[in-house]
Amino acid sequence: MNAKTTYTKRAWVVTLTASLYFFYQFIQMNFFNSINGELRATYQLDAVQLGQLFSMYFYANFLFLFPAGSMIDRFSPRKVLLAAIAVTTLGTFIFSMASHYWMAALGRFMVGAAAAFCFLTCIRIASRWFMPQQMAFVTAMVVTMAMLGGLVAQSPFTWLIQYTGSWHTVLYLNSALGLVILIAALLIVQDHPPDATEAALTEHHHLNQLGLWRSIKLAALNPQNWLGGCYTALTNLPVFILGGLWGILYLTNVHHITQEQASLATTIFFVGVILGSLAYGWISDHIGQRVMPMVAGAILSLIVMVLLMYVPSLPFWSLVLLFFLTGFFTSSQVLTYPLIAELNPSYLTSTALSIDSLCIMASGFIVPALFGWLMEIGRDTTATTYTATEFNHAMLLMPVALIIAFLITFFMKETNCQPREN
Repeated sequence: MNAKTTYTKRAWVVTLTASLYFFYQFIQMNFFNSINGELRATYQLDAVQLGQLFSMYFYANFLFLFPAGSMIDRFSPRKVLLAAIAVTTLGTFIFSMASHYWMAALGRFMVGAAAAFCFLTCIRIASRWFMPQQMAFVTAMVVTMAMLGGLVAQSPFTWLIQYTGSWHTVLYLNSALGLVILIAALLIVQDHPPDATEAALTEHHHLNQLGLWRSIKLAALNPQNWLGGCYTALTNLPVFILGGLWGILYLTNVHHITQEQASLATTIFFVGVILGSLAYGWISDHIGQRVMPMVAGAILSLIVMVLLMYVPSLPFWSLVLLFFLTGFFTSSQVLTYPLIAELNPSYLTSTALSIDSLCIMASGFIVPALFGWLMEIGRDTTATTYTATEFNHAMLLMPVALIIAFLITFFMKETNCQPREN
């Protein structure tokens, strides 16, 4: 019996505990949606400046992703994970107590730098505990943990702010949560099953023979890694724009619902991502295909986005349904991770996946600022809010991105859920 099938229960405990860090990072990524107005008032920011503060996370993440992938392949993922959680918690605390814009930006940058290690450590640890044929569903579970964090950053975050009366207080509590997750990871997470030490040493030997730069070169010169990364980045835009930054204000200003209703809709958006990730992961493993579900995800996401943007006078529950479906269908992006892992040698898993993450984070610091810039074009500078016209102008980014994502799938190789021979 394969060692990975012997420790199934323990594998889930280890992987889900490691994934708590992904959960925590998604709270940090998305809580701007709940304190959008407070941040603009505290630091006197316009849309572009708010987008830049939001994007400090992604600037740092982009810079550290390639080093992160190589480090995780070469060193103990557990130790890397623990260090990253500690830096995230410290960065969150600095943001919490920030009285000046530069201090908030510093805290945000620290959190983003540590986030470069978050998903890659989770997947690296999972790949050592689970069989390749299980990895789409396992990846979906890891992403589900992240989306639960995104969900917590919506209505629950808003309710906590209303209850405490201070966004600073809620972020102090957020910092304390980081300490709890650090302790849990320290006690539970292990790099690999007890009897898989020899396999880990073999992988390490391969990497030592290759050397750092040749490993990076092998991953970077595989066009499938970049195609997968671009698909993920393009289908992920609604998560950044609607889930992370502008969703609540878009719904209140364009569709004229209350802030509480809008907060519920963005919460349901993340429920859609959670359920969609699990559904895509299970279906992909079950039918033995990765690319076809990605094709369907891009098409269906485009249809829903067009309905959201162009059907007038939508009732509240229709908006909630469309936000749910947007989250559900765009979660086809979860399949790029097992696909890329299968298209590369196992000892390059984290390095190859860092290219996927690199593409997402590049879009994370480009798109929010671009979205804010599009919002500001032709805007009355004396106005205190944004109009439906300004929002719809900027929202065109998403259907264009989904069309490109659909076209990319025609150039991606199908693995039939079989890993490449090392």
